[in-house]
Amino acid sequence: MIVLQHLRYRYASAGSDWVLQGINLHIAAGEYVLICGPSGSGKSTLCRVFNGLIPHFYGGKLEGKVQIAGLDTCTLPISELFALVGFVTQHVEAQLFNSTVAEEIAFGLESLGLSPSEIDQRIEEVAALLELESLLPRNPRQLSGGEQQLVAIAAIIALRPRVIVLDEPYANLDARNIQRVRSILRQLNQNGTTIIICEHRLRHIVADASRIIVMHQGQIVSDGPPRVIVREDLTAFGIEPPPVVQVARDLALPFTPLQVQELIPAINGHQPPPSLLAAQTFAPPTPASQPLIQLDQVTYSIGPTPILRRVSLDIRAGECLALVGANGAGKTTLIKHFNGLYRPQSGRVIVVDRDTRKADVSQLARHVGLAFQNPDNQFFTTRVWNEIIVGAHMLHRYDERWIRELVRLFDLEPLLDRSPYRLSGGEKKRVAFAASLAAQASILVLDEPTAGQDWHFRQALAQQLHVLRQRGYAIIIVTHDLEFAARHATRWIVIADGEIVTTGQPWEVMANTTAMQRAKLEPTQWFQIAAACNWSEALK
Repeated sequence: MIVLQHLRYRYASAGSDWVLQGINLHIAAGEYVLICGPSGSGKSTLCRVFNGLIPHFYGGKLEGKVQIAGLDTCTLPISELFALVGFVTQHVEAQLFNSTVAEEIAFGLESLGLSPSEIDQRIEEVAALLELESLLPRNPRQLSGGEQQLVAIAAIIALRPRVIVLDEPYANLDARNIQRVRSILRQLNQNGTTIIICEHRLRHIVADASRIIVMHQGQIVSDGPPRVIVREDLTAFGIEPPPVVQVARDLALPFTPLQVQELIPAINGHQPPPSLLAAQTFAPPTPASQPLIQLDQVTYSIGPTPILRRVSLDIRAGECLALVGANGAGKTTLIKHFNGLYRPQSGRVIVVDRDTRKADVSQLARHVGLAFQNPDNQFFTTRVWNEIIVGAHMLHRYDERWIRELVRLFDLEPLLDRSPYRLSGGEKKRVAFAASLAAQASILVLDEPTAGQDWHFRQALAQQLHVLRQRGYAIIIVTHDLEFAARHATRWIVIADGEIVTTGQPWEVMANTTAMQRAKLEPTQWFQIAAACNWSEALK
């Protein structure tokens, strides 16, 4: 289905840097391939080669041979590749441009020249598959990041291409929607569709894939069956093995499990390994301190749709709080109240003794640094260094030593002279975090901070969150990455349908089956293993 021979590629704006270097790759029809590797390793660039965006849209210089189903992509127009290869980009917001979800799904079908009745039937089928019926009349721009992800996936599935390429498809999805998309992709693959997925978090896909390809610095460094590849030490390539693999390795089991249900029968009666105890060492609760943010009975609606319902919450100095819940639960809407982007329609929000209904956004920005889910929405300069320092200068809080420390911590030195818009998804996130921290606001809000991020970045981010907590910062993270939230958040706030369902330490929340089910959340693999084996010391 896909043949790449001696492939090299560099973007027009990247000077002499080859993003892909000597790629030789054959992917057979009907394979299910996982491509992983550190941020900036060339994964997204490789995906753009598969559907002809490279070289037709991005330009640059491409050397070597690229064939899809025997067709040369360099000579074939993108319009002819459209029906053959469906591609969902890492940042789906840029892929959505119609006024309703129904029109978004219909757009590609109309481009194929299908009849109105066939288009209506396919929209109905894919909406039912992904439970999008209630979203069909909505504007995609008004949906949550996870809902937008589902719409983009639906639009591609409706086309019924022979190859489906998904770049970080699970990054913004809740547990229930991840399982739904996984099930659909497995069924499509069983029916002959070739599936190619780029993903950092192996636990969501490793059991589905028939093959794993590891990339590093524009080259393929490992390629083989999942059970073989995950046995390797992949941390050097920014990849953390799934918890089930780590536990099996620590217990010296004679096989490599890919799912929790494979592991449990083999480890009952064992004592918990050191890796599990270390991973389940939850961040200690925050000592009582003065609240930096107070919400009192906050409600907010968009049109007739209520998004927040009587939310009351205190956020204190020195704590790292995780807002968790299903796609569309109201998490991102809630954090936009912290810096005045949204104002409560009833109730009130107090930020460092300021009522947000009476304060300017510029005043609140001195206290609240917010990194958006999509970094493109907050960039407005053409150079990474300028992007990092502009807020600190505007707020008269420029500290050269602090900013250089952020550059070092997030490994941004090689990127300082580049445009933030031309970076990989992971690199953009790192720039956005550094910019949010540069002005040293006392409250830091990160929306999906680990989405699209490799293991190295996650480790650096965890270290920085620990340092900031010690300095008295209040940190709020919105995340579907419960593994990260379990290790580094002092408290979880669980949100469902715009309401706070429960709050507590991570292990307390995960043990609350009723609250987890209402919020459509699934406990971490670590928690599932420890609970099934009665490893009580690993649960607290």
